[in-house]
Amino acid sequence: MDKKGVILLSSGLDSLVSLYMAKKECDIVLALTFDYGQKAAWDEINAAKKITSKFNIEHKTVALPFLKETVNNALTDDSKTLEFDELGVNSMKAVWIPNRNGLFLNIAAMYCDSLNLDCIIFGANKEEAETFSDNSVEFSKAADEFFKFSTLKKPKILAPCVNLEKYEIVQKGVNLNVDFSLLKSCYNSIQKTGKTHCGKCESCKRLYGAIVKSNNKNLLNIIF
Repeated sequence: MDKKGVILLSSGLDSLVSLYMAKKECDIVLALTFDYGQKAAWDEINAAKKITSKFNIEHKTVALPFLKETVNNALTDDSKTLEFDELGVNSMKAVWIPNRNGLFLNIAAMYCDSLNLDCIIFGANKEEAETFSDNSVEFSKAADEFFKFSTLKKPKILAPCVNLEKYEIVQKGVNLNVDFSLLKSCYNSIQKTGKTHCGKCESCKRLYGAIVKSNNKNLLNIIF
């Protein structure tokens, strides 16, 4: 392939399926997982290592300790709950980190310049864009424009799931024979819950609902 890329790999549903989709369009040579003091950091990093090992992709963990120092929310603070509310408004506010995806993409763009990479694979999706604006099509387009000024390589954002709801991402994954056993979408740590997926946090609730809506309930036994 002519294009080479870096992927933001949290090991969640969106980034995992995005990897499977994007590898048909570009040669993914690097994966970045970010440790900003989130509860599931250790689990996400280890899951990402398993994923990248499967596809022979170089993996790097980028430590961003200042995020935990500057943002006090349920993703990083054990005293705060991660349980999901039906409207998603309160749980969104509980895990919101301002400009997180912007920061991640800018770091990835720096790697693009240094390694001569053409694109950044980003697991944005339509469903979460309704409450998290940095998952939107407009956000990705704005990043593309920004990189024209801030980098020499001028990498493009490749967001294969940006127009898909969560259940459609699950369906895509099934069609692509995604290994869902590699998934780690839960905001809570395995050490705390004893489970890969707690079934209670916003990420788990969205994933559970998406699997049911996609009519692939057999996946529930694999993931939960």
